[in-house]
Amino acid sequence: MQAFVIDSFTFCQHQEQREGSTNISEFPRLSAECADKDGVLNWSLQGGVNHLGFPRLILSVEARVQLMCQRCLAPFDFVVDSQSELILAKSDDHADELESMLEDDEVDVVVGSKTFNVMDLIEDEALLAIPQSPKHAVCPDVVFVSSSQSESAKNVDAVDAASTGGKVSPFAVLKKLQ
Repeated sequence: MQAFVIDSFTFCQHQEQREGSTNISEFPRLSAECADKDGVLNWSLQGGVNHLGFPRLILSVEARVQLMCQRCLAPFDFVVDSQSELILAKSDDHADELESMLEDDEVDVVVGSKTFNVMDLIEDEALLAIPQSPKHAVCPDVVFVSSSQSESAKNVDAVDAASTGGKVSPFAVLKKLQ
């Protein structure tokens, strides 16, 4: 990943703005979470000050990524669309002080610097926007049966259907996995 380094305090003071598009494959941690490394992450960063006069960054990230469903293990599209407000602190102690003063869960406090790597911040934001355990809303009905298991699976289905009055047990699929 190519670094994009700014002096975060100067960036906010001058109310600068940058935006761009970066291939998902250039973000190593995000790529590891995706089923497909193709695609582009669009981002924008705007500097300024908040209503209390503290330097702040507004970061937006947008992308369509392929995640692996943790239920059925099939890939699915997930839309990342996130915006966050980050207040800059001068040190860890100052960050703790600002967090307690702001008392706003929607605003995060980060330690700014003269060598602030924006690409790490963008990747962090995208990672926070994807679910920890990604799943389809409704998984597709896909059952994988090899050709050698196919004939025995038909027999198991017929026996299950006959013994349950025509209804196939939801556990029948598990019997096929033996």
